Amino acid sequence: MRDERQFDRARLAALDGVLDNAVAARKLPGAVLRMEREGAVHERGFGRLSYEPDAAAVTPDTIFDAASLSKVISTAPAVLMLAEEGRIDLEAPLLRYFPECKGGGKEAITVRHLLTHSSGLPAGLPARPGWSGDAAAHELACAQQVTHAPGTFFRYSDINYILLGQLVRKVSGMPLDEFAQRRIFGPLRMRDTGYLPLARTGAAAIAPTQKGAADAALHGDLAPGQLLRGVVHDPTVRRIGGVAGSAGVFSTARDIARFARMLLNSGELDGVRVLSRDSVRLLTTVQSPPGIAALRGMGMDIDSPYAQRPRGTVFPVGSYGHTGFTGCILWIDPASKTFYVFLSNRVYPDDKSNVLTLYTELGTLAAQAALSTLR
Repeated sequence: MRDERQFDRARLAALDGVLDNAVAARKLPGAVLRMEREGAVHERGFGRLSYEPDAAAVTPDTIFDAASLSKVISTAPAVLMLAEEGRIDLEAPLLRYFPECKGGGKEAITVRHLLTHSSGLPAGLPARPGWSGDAAAHELACAQQVTHAPGTFFRYSDINYILLGQLVRKVSGMPLDEFAQRRIFGPLRMRDTGYLPLARTGAAAIAPTQKGAADAALHGDLAPGQLLRGVVHDPTVRRIGGVAGSAGVFSTARDIARFARMLLNSGELDGVRVLSRDSVRLLTTVQSPPGIAALRGMGMDIDSPYAQRPRGTVFPVGSYGHTGFTGCILWIDPASKTFYVFLSNRVYPDDKSNVLTLYTELGTLAAQAALSTLR
């Protein structure tokens, strides 16, 4: 599907050229870009699944590890759904749901603080001494101390969303992956989206991420030569078991586009309501506590330091989205009803490629391709 009449074709060509050049420069093996505005679609696959000579070409059907996009297409919406039903109070203290987390200054943390990354908790769980399983992750999360008073400081933290994923399970009685499938991915017909993808499809459909190096015993948890393909890249989520609130979802650009369309349509798609209008507002507009300069929704990034590159230089503040460590972007401009999805495996094979400059180019050119036709 390539109805591009609402886009500036010269800017689309420049957008494609930037990604062709990035692949040629080995910034990433491959990627999919999909951009939409009010029914107009530009979609293309770039490069190959890996740098191996016989690697298959990336197509729009390629499934990628969406990394931290999981936070905004699974965890945050799940929490907001349960809040709609009166089963979670967004202003309630964390200790109402997890009294075992008391101590270390955590008494003042609320669900809102977790969703907006203003809890004051550290960025991530320690890897040593070795641990595994969700129960161990919960115990470690509860053992952390805040470094700043909750509600006064922004720090992007996987711990926040690990706890939120565990909250979904505790309140709903379903593991996060099951809840997301039943309440989000299934109703939205996101057929290639979910946790633990090897339970649904073969590895050949999934882009690989990282390969264990010869010195893996010193510098990582992968065995030499071990390839992650269909197994979550995030090492903390691997220790947990592949399902967590912080990462673990695999998806296609087409599926994530369906999620974006639902948000632009105030929580409904193809006659199916997934989120209430108020939940969409909470997810996508500023909900950070007063006095915090980094502006976040209850999930989406709006104007934190992480937003500046995927937003580019043209989309306005008030647009929103998120990125993922593996090389993923979802960015949405509600004013023009434009969004773009970028999925890649820039972490292949050694997690060393830096694509942050590429993010700025993508955000800027995507906006120019869409917004120049509105003038």
